[in-house]
Order: sequence, then structure tokens, then C-alpha cells
Amino acid sequence: MFEFYWPWMALLLPLPLLVRHFWPRFIHPREEEPIEGRRTTLLHSSTQRLEASFNSRRPHNAFAGKGYLLLLSLLWIILVLAMMRPQWLEPRTEVSTEGYDLMLAVDTSRSMTALDFSRNNRPVSRMAVVKGVMGKFIENRGGDRVGLVIFGNQAFVQSPLTLDLQAVRGVLNDVVPGMAGNATAMGDAIALSIKKLRERPEGSRVLLLVTDGESTAGLVPPMEAARLAAREGVRIYAIGVGSNKEEVMILGTDGQYQEESDIGMDENALTRIAGLTGGAYFRATNTRALEEIYGQIDTLEKTEAQSRTVMIPRPLFQWPLGLALLVLLGMGLFPEGRMRMPGGTYGA
Repeated sequence: MFEFYWPWMALLLPLPLLVRHFWPRFIHPREEEPIEGRRTTLLHSSTQRLEASFNSRRPHNAFAGKGYLLLLSLLWIILVLAMMRPQWLEPRTEVSTEGYDLMLAVDTSRSMTALDFSRNNRPVSRMAVVKGVMGKFIENRGGDRVGLVIFGNQAFVQSPLTLDLQAVRGVLNDVVPGMAGNATAMGDAIALSIKKLRERPEGSRVLLLVTDGESTAGLVPPMEAARLAAREGVRIYAIGVGSNKEEVMILGTDGQYQEESDIGMDENALTRIAGLTGGAYFRATNTRALEEIYGQIDTLEKTEAQSRTVMIPRPLFQWPLGLALLVLLGMGLFPEGRMRMPGGTYGA
């Protein structure tokens, strides 16, 4: 979109006409009246040559004189246009998001290797399903800050809260069961997540707790950590991963899968933890159920976005100034309608 930044400078356009009308003496000074009783005589050896010299500075015809006046008027109009500061406004849309701060706490105990999920009729581990579903969840969190905490015998921050979702997903893909120990320090994971989330603004702090068992290690009791989360305004969504089978295939220390008893999970404790913070508990017994759970959470925590369009000005005053220089050049080469010749003379 085109506009003038100082359009009121157009009031200067009639200035030369006003000057010509109200101060004519400066444009056409009156001839000096002779003093009474005094006669002035101009003596010259050749009055014809003198007259020809003066006539050479005058335009040959009325058309040339009008053309010179037209160039002078055009020069003034162009200069006024430059002073009006023409500019082109380019629209640019800015999107500001009121994103959430999501901390993902993932259980990496040995039981996450259990093969009680299936994909395309093939058994897959709990960790593989969590990675796949949670990876898609992370991709859909545009505008949110996402971090990753893993917990086993202890809890560790694998990725701080960041807007770089691809980086968080890459870190998640590198997580393997047992990397933090074979136990389940659930309370420590909640407490560590709260420590990172409390640095963010209130009202946007969310913790996704993914586990397949009950708390068996750690220094902080899970319920005490949940009360701390409620105090700090952190909502916890707990997800229990695992089937209802009593016997599952789990990867042993020798690298071979063997059938073991599944100790199960303390669903009552997870429900209370989520309820204390205003969150919710979900139980995922198969791949489809886990995908539906993440779909529900993604809807509940959907980011609200606002956009506005800002007009970025691009100045154009250099174009009328360049044209004014060309007009000045033309007036210098053709003063009073005739070509200026070398040596300061004028062509016929």
C-alpha cells in the first residue's frame, strides 16, 4: 500500500505562486526613477553589438521561455513530493502465542521393555509405543515450551524447557529403558519437574507423568510431591502404561526376553496425584488407547494463538529526488531554452 508520511507538506505546492503574487517587487523590481534635473547618457562604441549581446541571453521564442518555466515548476513539484516522504507499506503478520510449558516425565525402568503392546500384529515394547505416540504429541505443540525428564533409580533432566520441538523429540528417541536405573523414583521425577516449571509464568505449567509401575525408589514421596505441585500451580496428567496381563515378556540383564510377573501399577496413587493438581489420570492398555489419551490431552492443553498484521514502511523519497536531479541537469544544459556550449556560450 502506498502513502505519504508527511502529506501536509503538499501545502507548499502553491508557495511560488503566493510569493509571485504578494511580493512582486522581488520578482520584478521597479526600475529606478531618474532624479529630476539629471540626465544619464550611455556611451558605447558599437550599440548594435551591445544590443546583440543582451539579446543572446533571451529565449529565441515564447515557446522556449514557457518550457523553461515548466521545468522550473516541475522541479518544485517533485521536490515537494520528496518532502512528503512517499513510502510503500508492506504487510507483515506477527503471531504471538500464549504457549504452555510442558514437562514430560518418562519412566525408564526395566519394566518399560515389556512386550505387552502390538503394532501391525507384531509385539512392541512399552517404551517404543510411548516414543512413537509422544513424538507425535510433541510435534503438535507448536508455540509451547517442552522439556523432558527421565526417571529410574533417580530423576534427570534430559532436555530443558525449549521451543525447539525437534531437539526434544531427538532426545526422546535416544532414551532407552534402564538408562536411569531399574527402579521407579516417581516422587523425585515430579519434584524435579516442578523445580523447572516454577521458573515459568503461572497458569501455563503442565506435567505429563508417564509410568508403568508404582514408586519404588527416590527421596520424595509421590503424594508429597503432588501437594508441592498443587502449591506451585502445576497440573499433572498421569498416564499409566501397560496391559492387565499378569505375566509379560521383559528384557533381562542377559539381553534376552523372559516371562516375568508384572507388579502392575498403583492406579489409586496416580489418580490421587492427578486429582490434587487439577489434572487427570489415564490408563493405556494398548496402542490405540494410548494414542486416544494423547489426543485428549492435546485438546485440553491446546495453545491459544493471536495474530496481528504490522505494516513495514519502505521509503521511496529517493525516486523523486533522483528525478529532480535530472530536471536540474536539463535546466543546466538548456538554460533559457538553448543548448549551453563549451566556454560558457549558448548555441543558436
